[in-house]
Amino acid sequence: MSESAAREAVTRAHRTEWARIVAGLTRRFGDLGIAEEAAAEAFATAVARWPADGVPPNPGAWLTTTAGRKAIDRLRREKRRGEVEQEASMWYDDSPPEPVGAIEDERLRLIFTCCHPALAMETRVALTLRMVGGLTVPEIARAFLVRETAMEQRITRAKAKIRTARIPYRVPAAEDLAVRVDGVLAVLFLVFNEGYLTTGAGPDPVRHELTAEAIRLTRLIRSLLPGDGEVAGLLALMLLTEARRAARISASGDLVTLGEQNRGAWDASLIAEGHRLVRERLASGVAPGRYQILAAINAVHTSAREARDTDWSQIVALYDRLVRVDPSPIVALNRAVAVAELDGPEVALATVDRLEPALAGYHAFHVARAEFLRRLGRGDESREAYDRAIALAANPAEAAHLTRRRDQLG
Repeated sequence: MSESAAREAVTRAHRTEWARIVAGLTRRFGDLGIAEEAAAEAFATAVARWPADGVPPNPGAWLTTTAGRKAIDRLRREKRRGEVEQEASMWYDDSPPEPVGAIEDERLRLIFTCCHPALAMETRVALTLRMVGGLTVPEIARAFLVRETAMEQRITRAKAKIRTARIPYRVPAAEDLAVRVDGVLAVLFLVFNEGYLTTGAGPDPVRHELTAEAIRLTRLIRSLLPGDGEVAGLLALMLLTEARRAARISASGDLVTLGEQNRGAWDASLIAEGHRLVRERLASGVAPGRYQILAAINAVHTSAREARDTDWSQIVALYDRLVRVDPSPIVALNRAVAVAELDGPEVALATVDRLEPALAGYHAFHVARAEFLRRLGRGDESREAYDRAIALAANPAEAAHLTRRRDQLG
């Protein structure tokens, strides 16, 4: 087997098996650091051996066995096996979360371990993206708009705190779920987003295994908390976004924007399920949270048969509600994009320019400016904004799309 083919097989296995292997090792050895390092060593071994030996019939089983051996070897070297085995019962806490019942899913257990309230919210999200989502430190750093070294330190400290604080490896009891679920939802949302438009260095602009896993785990959490509006809202948001995935990338590998997509290629069953969840939450009469509002915005988009039929006034009204719930610069940027469709690009550009101090390193900020300037006939400024967006865009399909848009300016 060629080295390139073997590396591709390792990459595929990493995308599909990483979280399962880390979760299994964490359950077995009770240490996130050991689990992650043993898993990484197993994949490194695969890179070295598979070109000569060939890809095994069951790559996941091979990697799991190899990672287990690596972990045991490390414990023997450190003479820690007895210590770990003594502490293992704490990690193997299988008590069912009454009264909702236990969910035997290793990755869900791992998410709740990483999202313990003893950790800061941003740390919970970053750690879970690494341990469950399999994202690299550079990918996570880009999601948080921070330096890679700072993110590496944050994740390392989080793993150490889980070990020293003896945080158990389990889905929490019912009375603890509400405290933990916000961080879990934030993690799953970011995992889904990374899958929907990846920032990694791989060749695929969309990572379906990540979007599918985020949806699967969100469904599991909804079975734990069926009355939680934000869980339902996040699930609806994911479904309505996933429904558009087939139309997201062109045959030539370019990103296809929402307004240009072939709506006949959207998944009607996912849209129907997402709309049903949105209607159920509206009928509840409870004030919606962030994910429910985002789902409602996507419901408006997916209700329009053609892009020109989009009810932009309703979308702006929903963003007005979202700004009150989540007054972040990114929400303000997305609202401005909707305002441009309603009130014109000049009004939107004035709003966006005020956001530059907070979003100068965010590629979507420069994309919005480029499009507004383009519509205003300010070609040179638009081209400069496209250049900055292309330099910051981590996804190859998006970079290709922006390059095409810039070059159309002449």
